[in-house]
Amino acid sequence: MAGQREESDRIVVGVDGSDSSKQALRWAVRQAELTRGVVEAMTAWDMPQFHGALGWLPPSSSDEGALEDRAREDLARVVGETVGAQPPVEVRTAVHYGTPASVLLRASRDASLLVVGSRGLGGFAGLLLGSVAQHCAQHADCPVVVVRDRGRQ
Repeated sequence: MAGQREESDRIVVGVDGSDSSKQALRWAVRQAELTRGVVEAMTAWDMPQFHGALGWLPPSSSDEGALEDRAREDLARVVGETVGAQPPVEVRTAVHYGTPASVLLRASRDASLLVVGSRGLGGFAGLLLGSVAQHCAQHADCPVVVVRDRGRQ
């Protein structure tokens, strides 16, 4: 069917709310305009480690729902702020349980392109490439674009 998009036009972009991920999202939308693709803005949520007198304590199931809901709300807000309510291409959002790198690598299996920012919200600000971006660049099943944070050049 000539009028239908193929899944190979799916561009996955990791969004964690950082400036770098917002720039990656804008880049992915521009690329999708050129290729007539669909952007899937994706974020991950994970269970924080709780420690008590007896060691690691699993959170209650209500905590899981709250964490996933918060991730979904944050993603929708960031996407709306970054590309607006009427982006020039279809932008889907997806929230998955797991670490950011594992979630993005699973999504790369059937994507035409994976786009990530060079630095996210984690750890060591002095690194040239964040751990998630580096892991994705080394292990993704599709081409990876790492968008540098313009503010750190």
